[in-house]
Amino acid sequence: MPFFLTKDIQKGTGLFMNEKFFDLKKEKQDRMINAALKIFAENGFRKASTDEMVKEAGISKGLLFHYFVSKAGLYEFVCDYSVKFIMMEIGSAVDEKESDYFELRRQIERAKSAAMKNFPYMQMFLLQAKKEDAVGSAKEILQTLDTAYDNICRRADFGYLESPSKERLVCIVEYTLNGLLAQMLEGGTFTPEDYLKEALAYLGELENLYIRRETASPSPF
Repeated sequence: MPFFLTKDIQKGTGLFMNEKFFDLKKEKQDRMINAALKIFAENGFRKASTDEMVKEAGISKGLLFHYFVSKAGLYEFVCDYSVKFIMMEIGSAVDEKESDYFELRRQIERAKSAAMKNFPYMQMFLLQAKKEDAVGSAKEILQTLDTAYDNICRRADFGYLESPSKERLVCIVEYTLNGLLAQMLEGGTFTPEDYLKEALAYLGELENLYIRRETASPSPF
């Protein structure tokens, strides 16, 4: 990832941790972030064990708490980091002039897949975090990502689709893709490339199912 993007992600993180964390080698930073994302995603905040995190990251517990003052501080940090990372990927992948709903969804899934090449559990962590009771400022941080998704969805054109409602179709797509991701991670078969391939295939099936017959044309996926 380009250096200036890393600097953008760092902004404001001093609220949650010792900023000397970013002086570590990038490989070690990513190892610690990935370990936290995985354990928080699998267990939620309250049941997540920092012992498991340090074992997963291959570091000492003392080192973890040298950079993060508490488990809550670590949670807020990875929440903030994840939201900023995903939003930057979306910013580069989603065409501001695009209005076709399913094409926008494909672009969003490409952005998520790109993020998960570096951080495989990032998306599952964000989904788990949305279910949790408030941990510090996490809810406010997550709201910025929800707002970004809402803004993209607001400009989407649903007029060429047959659906009971726009809201119901969006929910069907969300449940399908989130379920696919969870299944692949839990089954140990996850790779970002395989996820994206399957996600695009499901989106193609759903598009063909809901497109108005008079405007129907074969989906490229």
